[in-house]
Amino acid sequence: MPATYVTTTLPYVNARPHIGHALEFVQADVLARYHRGRGDAVRFQAGTDDNSLKNVLAAEAAGVGVREFVDRNAEAFGALGGALSLTVDDFIRTSRDPRHRPGVEAFWRACAADLYRQRYTGLYCTGCEQFYTPAELPDGRCPEHGTEPEQVSEENWFFRLSRYAAPLREAITTGRLRIEPAGHRHEVLALIDAGLADFSVSRPAERAGGWGIPVPGDPGQVIYVWFDALCNYVTALGYGQGRKGHGEAYRRWWAGQGSRVHVLGKGVLRFHAVYWPAMLLASGPPLPTALFVHDYLTTGGRKISKSAAGTDLAEPATLAAEYGADAVRWWLLREVPRVGDADFTVGRLIARADDELANGLGNLVNRVVTMIGRYRDGRIPAPAPVPRDGEDLDAAIRLAGDRVGAALADFDFRQATAAVWAVADEANRFVNRARPWDLAREDPAGQLDAVLYLLARACTAAGQELAPFLPDAAARIARQCTPVDGRLPAPSPVFRRLGPASRPVRAPAECGSAG
Repeated sequence: MPATYVTTTLPYVNARPHIGHALEFVQADVLARYHRGRGDAVRFQAGTDDNSLKNVLAAEAAGVGVREFVDRNAEAFGALGGALSLTVDDFIRTSRDPRHRPGVEAFWRACAADLYRQRYTGLYCTGCEQFYTPAELPDGRCPEHGTEPEQVSEENWFFRLSRYAAPLREAITTGRLRIEPAGHRHEVLALIDAGLADFSVSRPAERAGGWGIPVPGDPGQVIYVWFDALCNYVTALGYGQGRKGHGEAYRRWWAGQGSRVHVLGKGVLRFHAVYWPAMLLASGPPLPTALFVHDYLTTGGRKISKSAAGTDLAEPATLAAEYGADAVRWWLLREVPRVGDADFTVGRLIARADDELANGLGNLVNRVVTMIGRYRDGRIPAPAPVPRDGEDLDAAIRLAGDRVGAALADFDFRQATAAVWAVADEANRFVNRARPWDLAREDPAGQLDAVLYLLARACTAAGQELAPFLPDAAARIARQCTPVDGRLPAPSPVFRRLGPASRPVRAPAECGSAG
């Protein structure tokens, strides 16, 4: 059985989650659900990065103890699982999980040949938890946060990244480490070709407020948050633990023959595509098989941050509670391109959900179930040849699964959902061409059964293909389209309309219409 290990990055818990975090969680969940649906063994892992200096500073600013502050915000991230209908198998917290610290310590020791200590002075961005060179700072400001980094001088442990430029380039160019989309792959290769400098992997414990994992054998230093956090992908699997050196989960999900897929934002590309693979090359475990890099969600053209305010930037759990997990997931999957940023507003979320879910797919299912109930006593007609003008719908149904699979293999969630939407859209067009209500009055060619059978196929196929994307809605469609004692149940709305100004695309009065 093929094995697929899917992970999200670990967000800092210096504030509560925003809609940008939901994007990554939902994308990873779709991959996990899709592979489970194919019969693959799947492990979907998420978590929180608790050991950050940003968390310490945010707790101080809030006048709250670091532990209380971190626990409170981490709980909000963990709650997204239920709010967004995620199928997270494992949620690791780097400050509390008993697997993490011993695994990080073991990983540090495995990298010992490439670790050395030296004094360093550089420009440090607390927001990125990263040192920058002047050449990397447009107008002297962090390219990610727009702030001026502070000059920091301290003695830290360093990792010999410079030693791994050639093997990193080879892994990426041969596809052993796949980075998608291609633009981000080229970005990483350009970074490697420009020369890799060794990077700091520890901080003085005093500057970190005593928060973090101490460096083995050097308690005056704590392990740099990125070295610490990146290790979660293997520590949660039991790396460095067990009688054989590593846990059984590690041997299955990381050291085995399956896929290891990291879903991440472009702001942390360097850490995942350069630092983390180099650390793995130094310590021995295999590399990830694929990195999918998403761009940002913005509002008014500006990247959404945890500190941003405004009703359109409500927490994902709040949005899901008000508008439903289906609407939130659908906007993230249908609107966000594979390449490029996407601007988020609640208005756009409502418009997309009402247009395609309530007035499109939901209306279709309701119309079809209503017509089968009215014209055939709720019994789906027997299989029949494709009726006149039904060829396009038949093709959309037959090709949907392959189109979804090809798009997800390319990490293109917009194209994948487009394949599902094509079935619903074409089915609604076919209803208007075939006019079943006219056939029910006079049908000399006996076409009504063939029309209703094809439409029932379309609703069932749309529901099945929708399952990785909108699992709750897919289950409702399945209930509507599954006969009980030979008959379909009475129609009920699959989606509620969200906007007060939305108007359904109605069927003729005798057919009925509901979302």
